[in-house]
Amino acid sequence: MTEPPQTAEPTPPPGDPTPGDPASGAPASGAPAPGDPAAAGLPPQTPAAARRRATLAGTVVSVLLILAIVFGSRLLRDFDSALLPYAVATVFLAFGVAYRYTVWISAPGARRLFHKGWGSFFSAANFRTAPTALPKMIATYLGFQKFLGARSHARWAAHQLIFWGCLLAAAITFPLTWGWFTFTSSTGSGPGYEMRIWGLKIIGFDALSVVGWLMFHGLDIAAVLVIAGAAYFLWRRMKDRGAITGQRFAYDLVPLIALIVISVTGLLLTFSSIFLHGGGYEFLAILHMVSVVFTLIYIPFGKFFHIVQRPAAVGMQLFKYTSRRKDEEVLTCRRCHEPIDTAPYVENLKGTMRDLDLGFDEWAEYCPRCKRVLRGNAYLDHVKKGFK
Repeated sequence: MTEPPQTAEPTPPPGDPTPGDPASGAPASGAPAPGDPAAAGLPPQTPAAARRRATLAGTVVSVLLILAIVFGSRLLRDFDSALLPYAVATVFLAFGVAYRYTVWISAPGARRLFHKGWGSFFSAANFRTAPTALPKMIATYLGFQKFLGARSHARWAAHQLIFWGCLLAAAITFPLTWGWFTFTSSTGSGPGYEMRIWGLKIIGFDALSVVGWLMFHGLDIAAVLVIAGAAYFLWRRMKDRGAITGQRFAYDLVPLIALIVISVTGLLLTFSSIFLHGGGYEFLAILHMVSVVFTLIYIPFGKFFHIVQRPAAVGMQLFKYTSRRKDEEVLTCRRCHEPIDTAPYVENLKGTMRDLDLGFDEWAEYCPRCKRVLRGNAYLDHVKKGFK
């Protein structure tokens, strides 16, 4: 049987502190550095304990949402019973998101990302030193997602269509489903309408005006945006070799199909009410409701969960940005001496490797190119030499 490939152990250049050497003062490989969760004595969570915490978190969040629905709809006075299945689905969504998020951050790497990311996100010191950094990162990283443009401009544009379409749809449907938004006729027969939030009048508009058309067709606009973006990704998943090789039906294709079904059935509801005088409306309404409920329940356990994870990554970007502004020492590669990143960021990466008990946290001190070279040399020395 062929031996598994070995990797060369990184050796520090002369003058570098050797891990584990008492004279060097450097911590041994695998030893927690000061400030690490492991150094603070935080015990690793067992799967059973993580599930219990997740169940408790999901239950608390679900109860809070139910109370918000009851009181936000003025003790259900403004709640539309026809939208009850949607409201129930959002409660399951809240439970699922809280459960999955709690389980996710119970893992060592995710827990470190959570603490560092959200710690930087809500840091008063960061706000004082760089007050505009956080708004800029929210706009560019969460809103316009410029990091996607470096991969492909077409993928960035399609992702933007889906993002803003879903955001517009959520901003309209969730408050309506919970009874927070109401539209009432100010004259009894129209065309004047009032939009109220929690019973308070926000704006009055004419249903036949441009504002009225936008109010009543906002979901149609969102559906068109989502169909365009999802159709591109679906086409790419059928044509791109790289995408086809690694894709999974339930994880990669089902979310796109669900978005298209929701959007198409929503547009067909409008088409039925305007051009068919309500023909087939009941069937389309049930089909639309089933697709929406399925998607809401699917969100915490599928590809859409990255929506919930992404804000913590913004905090990590802020952590890197503020470290550079503080003129922190920039570590260089131990092999080629090219700059890697700031010392706090590299130490955080090494801490993550220690948390995962990987046993090679020194590799964080090498640049990506040198890592590839060392792995290649290890392959030539320990594997390739056996084939002569």
